[in-house]
Amino acid sequence: MNILIIGNGGREHALAWKMSQSPLCDKLFVAPGNAGTALVAENVDIAAEDFYKLGRFCQEQSIEMMVVGPEAPLVNGIRDYFESDPWLKDVLIIGPGKTGAQLEGSKDFSKQFMVRNGIPTAKARTFGVSDIEQAFDYISTCKPPIVLKADGLAAGKGVIISLSQAEAKAVIKDMLVNKKFGAASAKVLIEEFLNGIELSVFVLTDGKDYVILPEAKDYKRIGEGDTGPNTGGMGAVSPVNFATPVFMQRVEEQVVKPTIAGLNREAIDYKGFIFVGLMNVGGHPYVIEYNARMGDPETQAVMPRIKNDLVELFEATAKGELKHKKIEFDDRYAVTIALVSGGYPGEYEKGKKIKGLQEGNKTLVFHAGTKKQQEHVLTDGGRVLAITGKGNSLEEAREAAYSRAAEIQWDGLYFRKDIGIDLLNYKGI
Repeated sequence: MNILIIGNGGREHALAWKMSQSPLCDKLFVAPGNAGTALVAENVDIAAEDFYKLGRFCQEQSIEMMVVGPEAPLVNGIRDYFESDPWLKDVLIIGPGKTGAQLEGSKDFSKQFMVRNGIPTAKARTFGVSDIEQAFDYISTCKPPIVLKADGLAAGKGVIISLSQAEAKAVIKDMLVNKKFGAASAKVLIEEFLNGIELSVFVLTDGKDYVILPEAKDYKRIGEGDTGPNTGGMGAVSPVNFATPVFMQRVEEQVVKPTIAGLNREAIDYKGFIFVGLMNVGGHPYVIEYNARMGDPETQAVMPRIKNDLVELFEATAKGELKHKKIEFDDRYAVTIALVSGGYPGEYEKGKKIKGLQEGNKTLVFHAGTKKQQEHVLTDGGRVLAITGKGNSLEEAREAAYSRAAEIQWDGLYFRKDIGIDLLNYKGI
């Protein structure tokens, strides 16, 4: 079949790399794509949110399946747009409609969904700019550290952890009054801090049935030792040693099943990924957030561990036929390191020439913010590349990834040197 992937990041390159291996895949397109996706698919110069042009392209190229990578097109209703068009309604789509995507598009919506459906999560209250005095009063009752979350989409950067009440009050004023995250922080959640260790669990569902993909741990802070501001993600590891069979059973029973049941109870038709951001608190899972798509850079660590034909899984998902599907894992470790532009997640320069991209033996190089210019590949974003190393142990996978990262250069290149170290030193909760 002819397939279109929407997006231009490392997640989309990893999806394209995996899907291109399927015998079910005839022609594979990525819109708009990057220099890496061009190696395994045909890039199409159409923006991810230009629904009209994407629809026209699907008609012209007889696209039978569309996989939506990033969150913005989902939150803005790309599925709804296609389903309302008689010429596009039969395209198989991986990704929920606008209502289901609110699990990611609105932190307030997702928090209320969790509460309604008995899903373990941190206590929280939501405030708008007109409620700022009440927000200050509420912060005065909170025990630091205090978590502040922008309600809307903020590219993974809309969560701030304040270490004092005074700091939290200054931050919420910056978010609500000064619009630190624009429209995303028109409302802000004040949430209790959960003391534990984070984990990402990925569910693929056809709305009734589901499969759980390999779990991963990502690293959001820019600095080593998890310091500095949040980014879109600086690395990922899969599998995760504290995600024991007992813990994962709790995740399935206490989180995954109630989530799917809640979607059904609330008549939310959902076909696609549910990314569950969890905190492992003393061996018990608490949901920090939902995303309506795969994570980035977690996809780059998860996809190499899936043995199944991904296109076959997606087709079953879109057609409501996941019931008898089983996921097969590669037991080896995958470690992904994000290589970023100097200055990220703040201001950074683009257009730097990347050296050392020739094929590595034991690693995968996924492109995120790149573009091709004549014979050169240039930086074109904050997160530029993701290097995934595999190995029979976490140490071996780290060694492969870091050896490959050391061969790549551009002016201002930065990456964390400690991805996975915390798991090597993990002594149990």
